[in-house]
Amino acid sequence: MNRTLTIVSALGAGLMTVAGVAQTAGPQASTPTTQSAATAPVAPEAVPAKIALIAYEQVAAATNEGQHAIQDIQKKYEPKKNQIDALSTEVDSLKKQLQAAPATLSDADRASRLRTIDTKEKQLQRDAEDAQTAYNNDLQEALGKVAQKLGPTVVKYVKDNGYTLLLDIGQQQGGVSVMWAAPGTDISQAIISAYNASSGVAAPVPSAPTPAANHTARPSTTKK
Repeated sequence: MNRTLTIVSALGAGLMTVAGVAQTAGPQASTPTTQSAATAPVAPEAVPAKIALIAYEQVAAATNEGQHAIQDIQKKYEPKKNQIDALSTEVDSLKKQLQAAPATLSDADRASRLRTIDTKEKQLQRDAEDAQTAYNNDLQEALGKVAQKLGPTVVKYVKDNGYTLLLDIGQQQGGVSVMWAAPGTDISQAIISAYNASSGVAAPVPSAPTPAANHTARPSTTKK
C-alpha cells in the first residue's frame, strides 16, 4: 500500500521536539556611537531522547473503524469473488473432461476444447487481476481516511507521554530499520486502544470464514 499518511509531514511539529534550536542574538547593547555589539551564538541545549515506535498503517487497519472498513469492502466484492470462483471451477472441470476424453477423440475436437480452455483461463486471469486491483484501491482509500483521523491521537499520545521522536516501523523499504527495541517502546497497541476509545466505534462482528478458492487471484486484505 502506498503511504496513506506520511508520518513526518502529517504529525510534524507535534512529534518532533527537536533537540535545541539555535538561538540568535539576545538584546543588543547600545554604544554612544549607536553601533550594536556582536553577541556570541548560544549552543543548542541537549534534550534527553525518548523514542517510540509505531507500525502506522497496520495500526490504522487494526482499529475498530479500520476493521469495519475492511469488512465493508469485502462485502462489496463478494459477488465478484463468487463469479471468479465459478469461472475457476468451470476451467478445472473442462480440463478434467479433456484429460478423461477417449483416445478416439479427434484432433479437431481436442484442439477446439483446448482453445475453449485457453480462452476461459485468460478471462479468469483478467477478471482476477482487475478485481484485485479495484479491491486494493478501495481498501487503500478507506484505510487512508482512517489513518488521517488517527494522526491527532498519535500526536496527543506521544506529547502526553514525553516522547521526543516517533519512528514508523511499518514501512521498511528504504526507511528506518529497527534492529532491536526495548519492551514497551512500540506504542502501536496503545494507540489502537486510545483511538478506539475516542472514536466510539464498536469492534466489528467477526466474519464467517469462507471456503478456499481455486482461482489464481482474489480480492483480499493483502496490501500491495
